[in-house]
Amino acid sequence: MLCPKCGKENPDNVGTCTACNYELPAVSVEGKRVDVQISKMAVASSLCALVGLVCSLLLLVIAVVNPLVLDRDSLLFLLSGWVTQLAMVVSFCLGVAALVQISASAGRRTGQGFAVIGLAVPFILFLLVMWLPALAREMETALRGRCGANLMGIGKAMLIYADDYQDQLPRAGGPGTVWQPKINNWQAQDRFDAYGLTPDGRGGAAGISASLYLLIKYAGLLPNSFLCPYDHSMSEFKPTKYNVRDQELTSVWDFGPEPWKHCSYAYHMPYSLYALTTSSEPGIGVAADRGPWIDSPFAKARNFRLFKPDGDIKQQKAGNSLVHQEDGQNVLFMDGHVYFEKRAFCAINDDNIYTFWDGSDIRRGAPPIIGSQPQDRRDSLLVHDPPVAARK
Repeated sequence: MLCPKCGKENPDNVGTCTACNYELPAVSVEGKRVDVQISKMAVASSLCALVGLVCSLLLLVIAVVNPLVLDRDSLLFLLSGWVTQLAMVVSFCLGVAALVQISASAGRRTGQGFAVIGLAVPFILFLLVMWLPALAREMETALRGRCGANLMGIGKAMLIYADDYQDQLPRAGGPGTVWQPKINNWQAQDRFDAYGLTPDGRGGAAGISASLYLLIKYAGLLPNSFLCPYDHSMSEFKPTKYNVRDQELTSVWDFGPEPWKHCSYAYHMPYSLYALTTSSEPGIGVAADRGPWIDSPFAKARNFRLFKPDGDIKQQKAGNSLVHQEDGQNVLFMDGHVYFEKRAFCAINDDNIYTFWDGSDIRRGAPPIIGSQPQDRRDSLLVHDPPVAARK
């Protein structure tokens, strides 16, 4: 019951106000005492506001922890958004109705606090919705910038490496080494055992990550330089995670027994006639965020038929890296500059960096598989190691 003198709310059936000791009148109808009740509409308004708040906070937490889960077309994103909007509208309407009911009840209805919550939460969320997109853009720009800085650091390390290896960019193994996702022995004592080379240093097999790992062994990079901050499926490589405590980073030959979990970036196919050197074309792609046509630890390869360079925006973006939600990819070019490209066909003559040229549209090309090769010295082909379990 509300005190008519001070306006404070009191428990039901008390004789005097707990705040000012004013004697409260009995609420009665036709001589019978009427119990004061909490407005059910006010309570419902408060509950709807809390439901909407929980759904909105769920979206925010997932977006911060793993933005890749919240694809704009995902069921989780759409369902949570609709529930939030519906709960907020219902909460606001019930809150207004509850305040009107309480005001007209002559003290027989209480629950103004619940009604105020039902009105305040939608208003606060509205302000957040107006402010969060700008914050999200700033966060995305910052993460892209850190990813680009990683690639720029990789590019500088490649030049340091090339100075010591006859202008050759990192290439694990030796003449005749072929591509496979996992090397022979990542803890080997020498390169012959690591890559399975013959005594004369030929043959064997190595992954894309094994070539990039040479920058840790010989150019001073750290494992976290190979992690895109937007790629939450990756973790920093530490030998201790694999119960290896007596070996330094420079004494092993790859990012552990599961290298695809510790390297976010794709690299121009090094096991081919067209491996990169410092004299390669300046506009050729050297490294970038992982492409969409090879399985990764967090996603299956995309259906290549969805990608059409001449199609609408969605069909063009289908050829982009999945790491940045298909908005584009950071690309390191041979001349050392890094740029966030909004389309994958961004190399020499609009060559697609994630496909090899098959004689058709150079902007589309053909999706790579294990064993794919660039077709000439101007054909960018950036690939990454698929998880071994994904190989057929």
